[in-house]
Amino acid sequence: MSGHEIAFVLGGGGVLGAGEVGMLRGLLEAGIRPDLVVGTSVGALNGAFVAADPRVETTVRLAELWRRLSAEGGVFSGSLAERVGTAVRSRTHLHSREPLRRLLAEHLPVERIEDLEVPFQCVAASIERAAEHWFASGPLADAVLASAAVPGLLAPVKVGEEHFLDGGLVNSIPVSRAVELGARTVYVLQVGRIERPLTPPTRPWDVALVAFEIARRHRFAADMAALPADVVAHVLPSGDEAPQGMAQLRYRDVRRVGQRVDRAHAATAAYLGGLS
Repeated sequence: MSGHEIAFVLGGGGVLGAGEVGMLRGLLEAGIRPDLVVGTSVGALNGAFVAADPRVETTVRLAELWRRLSAEGGVFSGSLAERVGTAVRSRTHLHSREPLRRLLAEHLPVERIEDLEVPFQCVAASIERAAEHWFASGPLADAVLASAAVPGLLAPVKVGEEHFLDGGLVNSIPVSRAVELGARTVYVLQVGRIERPLTPPTRPWDVALVAFEIARRHRFAADMAALPADVVAHVLPSGDEAPQGMAQLRYRDVRRVGQRVDRAHAATAAYLGGLS
């Protein structure tokens, strides 16, 4: 596929994905417009918005949406009793996907991927095939929900005859997909965790988080090492001063959403300014 010279690659990372909104604003303010957007999990959510309307004003609206969600507790809101009730009924997950589906229906201007202004793809993990699956057409909400179906938190999403879980299981920061689709300048929007040392888990519920984080970082490092010589990749700074250790992996900590957006915006603007 040709014509996708500039790609925005948006990685997964839960609430830390708010930082990607600041990065997007910095890129668009600098006059950098994507020919292709690829995303994983929360990066699929943010990426869908910018692919629908790649303007600075979109990032301002998206930042406000993140701030509003944080005030309401986010898409993973709900009391402990509600979460326990969902877990007991489902036996597989803690939260309903309906808040996220309503958000997409209310705020995205198109229903199908092929109607987005900028070519867009997002990845999810097929359960039946144990493989990554790229959504490049079809219902946009289903694709984003599948890409963001975090195991244990949200139910698998059925699309067609397959069931899908979070794309971070197979390709958390999908640089390789952008290169495969023809990108030669890649802007990597990651959420600041890849450079922070992990620590051994000390509690039973931390074990899976650490294992997942090792897998995502290993894939990204391998993909970056294998970049073709004619591809330039810019890994944008998050500017975040997130805590070390397991605190960086807490999925419901929405208290610092506004700060993450603003710091990533400032850090990205400074980085891009240094390139000129």
